Amino acid sequence: MIKISRSPLRVSFFGGGTDYPDYFMRNQGMVVGTSINLYIHIIASAMEDFCEHRFRILYSKSENIDKIEDIQHPVIRAVLLEENYNMPLNLSVMSDVPGGTGLGSSSAFAVGFINLINNLKGVNVSKYALAKSAINIEHNILKENVGIQDQIHASFGGLSRYAFHKDDLSINPIKVNSDCQKLLDDSMFLVYTGVTRRATESLDEQLRNTREKKVEKDLSHLVELCKQSVVVFEQASPEKMMVELGKMLNEAWQTKRRLSSNITSPEIDSIYDTAKDIGVHGGKLCGAGAGGFFLFLAPGHLHQKLSERFGTGNVVKISTENKGAQVIELKN
Repeated sequence: MIKISRSPLRVSFFGGGTDYPDYFMRNQGMVVGTSINLYIHIIASAMEDFCEHRFRILYSKSENIDKIEDIQHPVIRAVLLEENYNMPLNLSVMSDVPGGTGLGSSSAFAVGFINLINNLKGVNVSKYALAKSAINIEHNILKENVGIQDQIHASFGGLSRYAFHKDDLSINPIKVNSDCQKLLDDSMFLVYTGVTRRATESLDEQLRNTREKKVEKDLSHLVELCKQSVVVFEQASPEKMMVELGKMLNEAWQTKRRLSSNITSPEIDSIYDTAKDIGVHGGKLCGAGAGGFFLFLAPGHLHQKLSERFGTGNVVKISTENKGAQVIELKN
């Protein structure tokens, strides 16, 4: 029997940076974003008795070992220990995009692997518990500098507003009519900057500025943009929605640039300026900045122009998804 965990990546429209404890433990943080139709897949199959090792793990590296404590992949090791799971495992990991590109892949992996292990144990875990477990693994056990939106997006899926203050977390799906949903899905594009980076390495200055309250006004403004965007999503006509969201994304990008001196670069600014010249409604850099993907909202007819300018392999058409983390079972 083969089991496949599938967890979606995400793009956040507004509020990124307010989902770190340094901010939301004293203020209300908020994010508006959506999971997208790009995924982390983790495949688990049975290990035969004659296999030389108890654990065979294939990702960017290959591991063949017997003790959980010797596993090099930090999330796999931490989850197996936390879940007290010691049955033989044959794992293979596949991602639709490289890691370090601002789409929440590390947290989506954590969510997907926790979901898979619980499924193998015969435990049906709620999406809320799944998100909280992934946050615990990354924050408390691995001590990673990551926010909490990525785990929630990957667990629940869909276009939503997430609000958090201290230990309180609320999930509010955004009610978009079918015409607005279709236009949104037709208009979402990613453009790759050509740079990958670890979010934990590019966040030090931003989190220091957050702790020292140097960017309090900017982070508060990002929360206000979240609130305003929900009204636009739910009440505007399709065409007005795209125009207004484009303006707000541009505003969010200019605000985000002030959170840290290493969020952008001349090369990144050039991509943004070129896309604006081509005619996109608006856009922002995904994730912690310093590289990865730009999210642009653009009329569908600009796809070809974007591809011609940035290269076909660097432009990815995306759409929303609403299922969140799943485990699929394939029987022989």
